[in-house]
Amino acid sequence: MWSDVKTIGVGDILDVLIIAYIIYRVLSVVRKTSAGSVIKGVMLLVVVLWLSSMLKLNVLNYLLGQAMSMGVIIVVILFQPELRRLLEQFGSSNFKLFSGRRAQSGGTEEIIELVVSACSELSRTKTGALIVFERGIGLGDYAATGTAIGALVSAELIKQIFYPNTPLHDGAVLLRNGRILAAGCMMPMSSNPALSRELGMRHKAGIGISERSDAVVVIVSEETGAISVAVEGMLKRRLERDTFSALLRGELISGETGKRRAAALRKNGGVKS
Repeated sequence: MWSDVKTIGVGDILDVLIIAYIIYRVLSVVRKTSAGSVIKGVMLLVVVLWLSSMLKLNVLNYLLGQAMSMGVIIVVILFQPELRRLLEQFGSSNFKLFSGRRAQSGGTEEIIELVVSACSELSRTKTGALIVFERGIGLGDYAATGTAIGALVSAELIKQIFYPNTPLHDGAVLLRNGRILAAGCMMPMSSNPALSRELGMRHKAGIGISERSDAVVVIVSEETGAISVAVEGMLKRRLERDTFSALLRGELISGETGKRRAAALRKNGGVKS
């Protein structure tokens, strides 16, 4: 065995590390989506293919073999959203090795307070809202579906945008670098079949954009006034103001301060759907 170990070179170690890292990134994306069930189905097909070969089930083995020969095309079709998200993370200029999060610039603390204040008032009046914090993955395509704003973030402006029956109240507000980039933006709906049926279109749109990007999404329900936050396809619901504020800081502010405040969320955090 020692003779085999001595043949291992730097290139072999680097090769293994790269493959392990790619597998880690793929699993980190897939495990938060419904693609996990698809992977189980693929593994089951592989087992059936092996069994059909062992048991001499020639017709079944032939059909499964033909299907597996087109495996690359099938994988691209089945996992298109997940592959796109993974490639967007790799292509992000702010991509980090073991974190898809983007460190926010100065002034984020003030912006968080303004958003928390606005959402608290919207919650009190049961006014629906959808606010998207852009991070590493650009959301320009979605911003183009709405109306360009380009204004500094303010609680009053956010409340005015979501005031019922105004032209922009039905879409999402997109925040980038301390400004309201656009309002009235259309967000993709989540295709996750495991979502609670009590969730409305606004919540499904918020979860949908969080599945396709690294954005932090705030949703205010117009039925109950409850405040929720979606990150990486996971929804934390019915947040109190302090928990809501701590969650945004933990996600949007880099460094140990954000991590300590995020720890408070894990003790009191909302319900995952």
